[in-house]
Amino acid sequence: MDQPENNPSQAVLTSEPNAPGAASTVMEARSLKKIYGSGEKSLAVLSDANLSLRQGEMVAIVAPSGAGKSTLLHLLAALDTPTSGTVYFANKAIETNDDDAALAEFRNRAVGFLWQRHQLLPDFTAAENVAMPLLLRGEDFTSALGMARKWLAEVGLENRADHRAGELSGGEQQRVAIARALVTGPTVLLADEPTGDLDEQNAWAVFELLERLHRTLGLTSLIATHNLALAARCDRILGLEHGVLQTRGAAASASKAPGGEAS
Repeated sequence: MDQPENNPSQAVLTSEPNAPGAASTVMEARSLKKIYGSGEKSLAVLSDANLSLRQGEMVAIVAPSGAGKSTLLHLLAALDTPTSGTVYFANKAIETNDDDAALAEFRNRAVGFLWQRHQLLPDFTAAENVAMPLLLRGEDFTSALGMARKWLAEVGLENRADHRAGELSGGEQQRVAIARALVTGPTVLLADEPTGDLDEQNAWAVFELLERLHRTLGLTSLIATHNLALAARCDRILGLEHGVLQTRGAAASASKAPGGEAS
């Protein structure tokens, strides 16, 4: 299917003479630290997180709830600002304290974000929800809705395009959210517990859909999960412990049902 053109060059990206990573590195985080509060009430969620995502790979981050997975993804997507450290996209630093409009452009075009609880607008149709990122960047309503319908067909929901989000099942809502995350043609997909609110059958179906789209679109994907069986399907698994990312082996077989959890 035809994809909208990516245009990350309009984001707030500054050249870094010694920017880390080889040419195949799409996104990199160096020494990310995130502290909430101050003084005795401060909480360090990330203390020294380093990450390198190579073109075309699917990487899982496994950790129990509250370990900082969502915080890390928010920093990578420029939805939040690190206390210290830097995120690089295409070997250029993302300046999260700079131009808000350009940062919004980066979020809209370079990165697709998939939330655990889909974050759909319940009174809008599935097609309108998927079209929203295109409308936010100024595209014509008719063309945006047409592209949204193509994406709903891609995720198997062409017959549900005109149903309000609140009328859809949980699995259908997450499929709509996948279409919305990818409708802008991003380079990187960041998925925050994409199957966390689904039953076992729908969890597998959604993950297999993500796998297929990852391959066919040539995405670079980072999936935060506490589900070890799903993580075992990815190219690499990273653990998040005490605010630090560490490489870890698969703790569940890819053939098993997605019931194992990280600890």
